[in-house]
Amino acid sequence: MGLPARFATQTLGGGKKNQEVQLGYRDIVNFFFELGMLEKTPRSGFQFLGSGRQSVAEHSFRVAMIGFALARLDPKVDAFKVVCMCLLHDVAEARTGDQNYVNKRYVAVDEASAIGDMATPLPFGDEFKELLKEYRDSKTPEAALVHDADQLELILELKEQNDLGNSYAVKWIYFARQRLVTSTAKKIAEEILSTDSTDWWFKGHDEWWGKAGKGEQ
Repeated sequence: MGLPARFATQTLGGGKKNQEVQLGYRDIVNFFFELGMLEKTPRSGFQFLGSGRQSVAEHSFRVAMIGFALARLDPKVDAFKVVCMCLLHDVAEARTGDQNYVNKRYVAVDEASAIGDMATPLPFGDEFKELLKEYRDSKTPEAALVHDADQLELILELKEQNDLGNSYAVKWIYFARQRLVTSTAKKIAEEILSTDSTDWWFKGHDEWWGKAGKGEQ
């Protein structure tokens, strides 16, 4: 199955020998530039937590990695679909911004229009919209894992803030845990809360810190 007609290759005339223009790739490139907005869009809930900072892009990356891990722990699900949904789950926020739970009480965001406008020019736009619809409907095992990955990423971030002394993070963790669906995600959440966020690099590595490195006093 080939690309739509607007993605055909056209050779330019006027003496520009062998020069070609990829028709339609401009829409894809514009989409890539727009994705850069997620690096500049803050996760607004940290304003209320009082500590921490995270962009939507940073959040989405770890959600995708968590989603991949959850999918690999359940051989019955489509891991590719899970990762794709994870990557796309907050992409509309490049246009709408991130709305925290307080904002949502007063602000109505037309996410469907944002997604439609982003997806329509793209050759994979229909798949883009279908994946996000499946995520929003939350009726498939894959969608359930993506929602759990989203909450687990939040729990990880909150645990990090709690370890740094923010006692309010515990209250937020309670509600995030209530939103978990799968038994695997619930068990992972328990493990997160019983693990110091610095253990991965500090615990058990006394040899790294007990002696001065070569050339150090």
